[in-house]
Amino acid sequence: MQRVAITHVAQSPGVESKENLHDFTYQVNREVLDKAGLKRADVGCIISSSADIFHSGLSCANAFDWDGIGAFMKEGSRAEESAMSFIYACFRVLSGHFDTVLVTAAIKGSENPDNDAITPFYGDPFYLRPVGMNESVVAAMQMRQYMDRYGITEEQCAKVVVKNRGNALFNPYTHIRKRVSLEDVMSSDRIYDPLKALECAPKSDGVVSVLIASEDKAKKLTDKPVWLSGYGCSLDHFIPGDRNLLDGQLQAAAGRAYEMAGISDPRKAIDVAEVCEPYAFQELLWCEQLGFCKEGEGGKLIDSGITQMDGSLPVNPSGGVLAMNPYTSRGLYRIAEAALQLKGQAGEHQVGKKVKTALAHSTHGFGGQCHSVVILSA
Repeated sequence: MQRVAITHVAQSPGVESKENLHDFTYQVNREVLDKAGLKRADVGCIISSSADIFHSGLSCANAFDWDGIGAFMKEGSRAEESAMSFIYACFRVLSGHFDTVLVTAAIKGSENPDNDAITPFYGDPFYLRPVGMNESVVAAMQMRQYMDRYGITEEQCAKVVVKNRGNALFNPYTHIRKRVSLEDVMSSDRIYDPLKALECAPKSDGVVSVLIASEDKAKKLTDKPVWLSGYGCSLDHFIPGDRNLLDGQLQAAAGRAYEMAGISDPRKAIDVAEVCEPYAFQELLWCEQLGFCKEGEGGKLIDSGITQMDGSLPVNPSGGVLAMNPYTSRGLYRIAEAALQLKGQAGEHQVGKKVKTALAHSTHGFGGQCHSVVILSA
């Protein structure tokens, strides 16, 4: 079986765009094809990643986005979770039916209601929605449980915001580019105790396109292909009360990805990680479950400086989701940013060391109901 690689990526900034969704999406798709020197007709298959749960104000996103993505009269399909759409595109290539696939994730968060007004639709309509259950409510309960069980402090959680917002200053595509201090985070309004406003991801616009190719084709399109080395995904029960919020499915997803990539010690094997952290404390919790530190030691990890841009394991050098949160696109953004680090093309937020292996993580649902982990290598 041939390997499959990312050859080129393109992305839009997270700030509000005045363009309609068709034009907004088209420009990013056009850019990635121009980088590869391809025309739309040269691409074998198109994969759309978009959501029907009222994101961008739509309930038929797959139909509305199709023209801007370039899939008119062309083989194509859709997946709602953007990291899954990426692996679906890889499967299309590995099947031998296509040598190139373009996968695009798109959303205009500026045209959405607040995320907390949409996420109750993830819940059971008879028991969860009427009591106001949404993603932030579950995150607040998860954060409180995490702090109480392991002695994680609010200051340690707030340090994630300081780190990621600082990194975002060097990424021209991020939505929020403003340095904050620990005091700023600690004094920001409490949304749901103990969760504070600056610890919650914003609502962003964002289109990201990734061109995937077979091994033979990739070597013709670029001299810096980024290879898919491992992938894992796992989905938990959709009712939060029937789950252990501190022991979800991320370890299972990461375990599958590590096994496929031949990784036994992720702390040593991973050079850089793009971790999806809609809430600041989740970066600490996810790092534990990704095997970057022991259980309950996420606070010590952030204190040590290891996850800083110049640390031994930089986490979210792009600024992460706390700086830019195009809701349905954020997983593919993590993959694109990891690929740029491997190519040495991340610009001012390129980490200082040689990157040979990178991890990209995506999560959606209440308290990390669904997790995807992608391992990429140079």
